Amino acid sequence: MIKKHWLIAGLLALGFSAAAQAATPAVALPDFTQLVEKEGKAVVNISTTATIRETAAVGQGGPNDDVFDLFRRFGFPTPPLQRGQPDQPQERQAQSLGSGFIIDSAGYVLTNAHVIAQADEIKVKLTDKREFKAKVIGSDASTDVALLKIEATNLPKVDIGNSEKLKVGEWVAAIGAPFGFENSVTAGIVSAKGRSLPDETFVPFIQTDVAINPGNSGGPLFNLSGEVVGINSQIYSRSGGFMGLSFSIPIDVAMKVAEELKANGHVTRGKIGVTIQEVSEELAKSFGLTKAGGALLSAVEKDGPADKAGLKAGDIILKYNGQAIQTTSDLPRLVTATKPATIAKVQIWRDRVARDVSVTIGKLDVATGSSREREYKGGQAQEDSNRFGLTVRELNPRQLKEIGIKFGLLVQGAIGAAARAGIQQNDVIAGIGGSDLTSMQQLRGALNALKPGETLPLRVMRGDGALFMSIKAPEKAEK
Repeated sequence: MIKKHWLIAGLLALGFSAAAQAATPAVALPDFTQLVEKEGKAVVNISTTATIRETAAVGQGGPNDDVFDLFRRFGFPTPPLQRGQPDQPQERQAQSLGSGFIIDSAGYVLTNAHVIAQADEIKVKLTDKREFKAKVIGSDASTDVALLKIEATNLPKVDIGNSEKLKVGEWVAAIGAPFGFENSVTAGIVSAKGRSLPDETFVPFIQTDVAINPGNSGGPLFNLSGEVVGINSQIYSRSGGFMGLSFSIPIDVAMKVAEELKANGHVTRGKIGVTIQEVSEELAKSFGLTKAGGALLSAVEKDGPADKAGLKAGDIILKYNGQAIQTTSDLPRLVTATKPATIAKVQIWRDRVARDVSVTIGKLDVATGSSREREYKGGQAQEDSNRFGLTVRELNPRQLKEIGIKFGLLVQGAIGAAARAGIQQNDVIAGIGGSDLTSMQQLRGALNALKPGETLPLRVMRGDGALFMSIKAPEKAEK
């Protein structure tokens, strides 16, 4: 009888358990189909072509020659270059792929600065297979953001979200062209926010486990609402492929950069002229702080903004314009986002007492660290080498500002008539006669209008000076 009751109780328990499971709603995995269908049309593929210049001896391969490569592979000493033969520049075309997305139906495209850094020519391909030649409006190496423009209208555009509202654990998706495979979709979750990376002091990265590979760079990171919350920028990898750690630039940061690039062609940043380090628990105790935090000044630039405000090594910056400095990476982001010449309120810890100091923000001029590799080198390369032997490309807005001109063409190569005129590589052509140069087409038109034997005076900037050079149209095409 007792066994019978146990059996009935067991069956009832199983029944209740099954009913409970049936009553528990199943956890549904996210469905990205609508997101991809709606937003995918605004994601573009970016292909670039760059001219790589190398030096090799005439009549013999250089360090990149196949024969040299064989010697290197099998451990033999590389053969010496033949004596008496001068080094000659050689050129080869290098191509690369990336991604981007349309933020304005008038044709503005956002991508990574490193995607177009070395490019002589940039092409944007839409999902409807149309291709456009892109113009670089501006590129910011420090945040790895670039703004392009294509001549098209009524284009599909993405919806811009708010990366500040993004939560760790939230589902996100990326669309791009990994390894050249167009419009590939990958998904994952947000692993962390505000992540600092070595040599990257301007961006509080979003870390995800979304699969990002070469070619995904510059593509959008979407939340489940179909809004862009980041630009896929970097991966952490020992093999060169995806290993579960991907980093995206918050869209809030990227859009601020894009707005400034659109308005000025470059980004202006503030600085206070200090070297900082993390405040460990031991350092916090030794300085009399109750907990670790803030940015410890290990050095102060002489006559810099901080020095003029009275800051000194050993001070700990606790707040900047009322915002607490939790880690050292917080300070450079806040400072660089402040316009030069404005006054910032800084709270420091000195001699175990908090003090308020006013600092007049200076101007940060030069990209540092790994960002130098992402600096855009110029516009599309153009040449008239058969006739004049001149290869030039447009200077970007930052370079123009440094030189102090409104438009100029950087000389990449000068042979034949150009070399005979005295023009050299890295010269800047700034004018024709007494008129300032305004476009590539102006120079090309003036050169093409010359008859054999006629000359054209060019104003060339070299180093800190400028001089006129007269280029003569050859009697016949030179090879």
